[in-house]
Amino acid sequence: MASESAPILSTPAEHILEEPTPVTVQSSESRLSEEQLYLQYEIKRTVDEIRNGKWKRIALQFPDDMLVDAPRVFERIRDDLKEARKTASSSQNGNVDNVANDLAKTSLQNGQTSDASDQVEEKLCILGDTSYGACCVDEVAAEHVDAEVVVHYGRSCLSPTARLPVIYVFTTKPLDLDAAVDSFKETYKDLDEKVCLMADIPYSHHLDDLQARLAQEGYKNVFKTSIIRDPASLLPNRTAPTEVQENPEALKEYSIFHIATPPTSLLLILSSRIKAMHIFSTESPQSTALEASTTQLLRRRYALITRLSTVPIFGILINTLSVSNYMSALSHCQDLIRRAGKKSYTFVVGKVNAAKVANFAEIGGWVVIGCWESSLIESKDFFRPIITPFELEVALKGDGERTWGGEWIGDFSALLGKEQNEINGHSHAEAESTTQGDWDDQSDDEPPEFDLRTGRYVSQSRPMGRPSRPAVAENGETTASAPAPASSALVQRAKGDVAAIGGQVSPAAEYLRSKRTWQGLGSDFEISYERDEEGKIRGAAMEEGRSGVAKGYSVGEDASKS
Repeated sequence: MASESAPILSTPAEHILEEPTPVTVQSSESRLSEEQLYLQYEIKRTVDEIRNGKWKRIALQFPDDMLVDAPRVFERIRDDLKEARKTASSSQNGNVDNVANDLAKTSLQNGQTSDASDQVEEKLCILGDTSYGACCVDEVAAEHVDAEVVVHYGRSCLSPTARLPVIYVFTTKPLDLDAAVDSFKETYKDLDEKVCLMADIPYSHHLDDLQARLAQEGYKNVFKTSIIRDPASLLPNRTAPTEVQENPEALKEYSIFHIATPPTSLLLILSSRIKAMHIFSTESPQSTALEASTTQLLRRRYALITRLSTVPIFGILINTLSVSNYMSALSHCQDLIRRAGKKSYTFVVGKVNAAKVANFAEIGGWVVIGCWESSLIESKDFFRPIITPFELEVALKGDGERTWGGEWIGDFSALLGKEQNEINGHSHAEAESTTQGDWDDQSDDEPPEFDLRTGRYVSQSRPMGRPSRPAVAENGETTASAPAPASSALVQRAKGDVAAIGGQVSPAAEYLRSKRTWQGLGSDFEISYERDEEGKIRGAAMEEGRSGVAKGYSVGEDASKS
């Protein structure tokens, strides 16, 4: 009897690439009117900022759910910019008199030129499919069209950009204010409760009305947060109360009432900083806001850290090319892995999915360098665990030093500042001794390493060995001789030799030579060159190749050859 369904172990391959959250597209009946379009996408403010900045090449970046309005927004901005140029030109022509003409002639005779760039037509371009997350500014795609500024629509992580200026248009979403007030009153019975009002960016404009309504109800200690561009602040991208700015520990006395479901990374960041967080869902409003609990999620993240503590090879995923200081974060992660005697490889990817990272079976764990929201990847579909730079720091500590009190840091710029403070607190000699030195093989006197998850002994946890500190003589000078500088000359190696790094055989080259059965096209042929009397390589003569169509090629002017 033939089987009518696929075996139980069979999984459709297309499921790997499915988006976990479906995109909601507006129907034709719910399209915005002209007035709503101007208000929703803040077209007037966008035109004013473009004119004030004197930018001529503008990129409009839309998330997937707003692409339906992109052509209309493009046309309105283009027409309004054209109208603004005409208005500026007519006002200038109407105010010019004879005295102005004389001054203009004098300035031209002195070598000065009038600014005619104000009348140059602006070039607009729509960026639809972003290279990375929709919350990040896609500077890579913008630079492909030589854009001078990016207009970013929708919610954003507000990570500082590296090269281009940005005009943020957060757009707005409706909120049932009465339901939000009732939910707040049901959640906080005490009128003296210290509460910070937060909201997802599209709902942030409702906080003023919400605070005013709560003040009428008798709540005295309600602080309304405002949007700032600082992911490393105590409340990421939000202002904090005055007493909290003076004493960060005072934030633990505050609860947070958050409108709309926040990103998971924000929950983990605030879990150790505040008293509690209650979430008012905008999709299905309830009488009582749900209290956010991160205990189980933190336990799972710590389990990933202990699992990767004995991994010999790490992969570093560059998931952004626009967030400032991402190269410093890359160097920081590479240095952490190198000091631990482990190996790392760097990969630049766009949107991370399971199919991409599964191509590299030798990688034992991944580290994502991206914005503070997209760096946290929670999925069971990936072949190897994926952690953040902060979790990498914890994972590479020794078993006796690895302590975690529940603090979780998402923005890698905070880690770089913390590292700089630690370096400044130590002497220069101590910093040099911990970051430099020759590589030695793993000593037999070192304690064995065991995988805390399986309990098995791990023999290749440090493929690159440990850095050895040079011996110090009685006069304080090191007895080890300084290593000779590396030669830059090309040396022809015999077939089968492998490259060495710092005097040690490269594990990657050794693996390629001994275990990889296929090493690329032409790897089984020995390349030989013709040399002249002086031993120099003799180049081949240039010949004209074939041309034409498949049914009959010609070589040069001879059509008989095919």
